[in-house]
This record gives sequence, C-alpha cells and structure tokens, in this order.
Amino acid sequence: MEQREHPDMSNTPVTVLGLGDMGTALARALLKAGFRTTVWNRTAAKAEALVPEGALHAATVAEAVEASPLVVVCLLDYDSVHGTLAPVAASLAGKAVANLTSGTPRQAREMAAWAADQGADYLDGGIMAVPPMIATPAAFVLYSGSREVFDTHRAALDALARSEYLGEDAALAPLHDIALLSGMYGMFAGILHAYALIRSEDIKAADFAPMLGGWLNAMAGAAAGFAEQIDSGDYAQGVVSNLAMQAAAYDHLLEAAEEQGVSPELLAPLGPLMARRVADGHGHEDLSGLVELLRTRP
Repeated sequence: MEQREHPDMSNTPVTVLGLGDMGTALARALLKAGFRTTVWNRTAAKAEALVPEGALHAATVAEAVEASPLVVVCLLDYDSVHGTLAPVAASLAGKAVANLTSGTPRQAREMAAWAADQGADYLDGGIMAVPPMIATPAAFVLYSGSREVFDTHRAALDALARSEYLGEDAALAPLHDIALLSGMYGMFAGILHAYALIRSEDIKAADFAPMLGGWLNAMAGAAAGFAEQIDSGDYAQGVVSNLAMQAAAYDHLLEAAEEQGVSPELLAPLGPLMARRVADGHGHEDLSGLVELLRTRP
C-alpha cells in the first residue's frame, strides 16, 4: 500500500470504493478534512493519482475494506456495488458501509438486507450535488438506514456535504433523491422547451434567461401550497387558477409550439391528465389534484 505524508490523518480512517468523478470528489473532501483515507478503484491509475494528496492506495477491495471501519461506496449502480462487495463479504462483518451509489428504494432495501446478512451496518445515501459542489455549502447528502452509522461517523459524512438523516428505512434516501431529481428534470424540461420556442424567432437564449429565471423563482412558491393541498386531500383549498381554466389554456401551449416548428413532446403528457381530471368533475380544483391520477397501486 502506497502512502505519502498528510498534515492530519488522526481522524477515524475512511475507505472510498469507486473513483469516478464523484468518488474522487468525495475522497478529496475527506483528505482535505484530515481523514486517513484509503482508496480503491478498478482502474488503479485513478487511485494512484490521489496518493500525492495523502491517500492510501489499496490494491484490492479486500485490502481497502480491511483498512477502515467506515467504507464509503460510490460506484456506477447497485449491481456494481454487489459485484464489488460480494467477493469480500467475509471482510464486511463489523464494518459500517455507507453506500452513496444512485439507485431505487427497492435496491436500497435489498442491499441493506444483504449487508446485514454479512454482519455489516448499512447506511444508504443520495448525493444532492454534482462533483464540483462536494464540500461546499450548496451540497447536501440524504441518508437513511443505520442511525448508529450516521451518528458514529457524522464527522466524516459532514466532510462531504451537509448531512440529512431521514430514518431507519434504507429506502428513504433514494426515494427522496429520486423525488428531488424528478422535480428538477420536470423543471429542466420546461426550461428547454421555453428556450426552443424563443430560438424559433432568433431570440438569444441569454437575453431571455433573466425573464425566465425570475418567472420560475416566482412560480416555485407553488410547491408549498400544493403540498398543503395534497396532504389535506382538499385540492380546492386556496385555488386562484382552477384546473378547468388551465386545461383549456394548455392546448394553446402545444398549438403554439407546433406553429413555431417546436416539438411539444416535453410538455404534451400533462395535457391529457389535466383533461381527464376535469372530465372526472374536478375542474374547480387546483393542478395539484393530478397526483391522484399518478398512483398505479393502492
């Protein structure tokens, strides 16, 4: 195992498995915070590149797992996580595993159960940041699973980003992660469609951006109001623009797109849902009532 001197390696040792852009950012944050950090990557060169910064390069996964009480995993997907850890399952007993790999709630529960069978204490995580945001005030990581792992290793977790614990069910972090990303991509879809419309008349996107940003910031306030309606089940509460009116006007968005030579496919799915909800007698309610049409199981 290679080692270079680091100014402060006195904190609890941490291992990072996986050194893609995000894994590398996590390892660097731990090193900067003074944690004795062991790194492993399938492509060894990525691990070797961190040695001059103070990291310990483990040649094998087994060596990496044995080096630290806390093992942070950041790989491509849950299949990669299982494929990496399964061969060294015997080494996981008594270890704390913080899996920061993107996945689904089901995968998180299955991984937590598997880790428990190996005698490991499991914490699942959802990173709400891109690599350059790690260790900045803008980044946060959602955690769920073992409260003991979260509390015991809070200092190391906080070195990565602001830490938010959601509960003992390992599925909670990926559920919140996917929900937040769904909101983000829905917003991005609208932004891209708006820019496509503007460009259809040779208007620069940069000239339109301040107006669009201001409008979206103003409309973001609807999130809290929708939440109140959804939790109460009263979708007519505080309505200022009812669904019937919005549904009638929504067709204009799609017609205008066609007229401007812009595909409406990013916006089109919402229209039929609005029309269906109105046809079911809910035209007096708010847009939030559409959540009732999205449930595919009781």
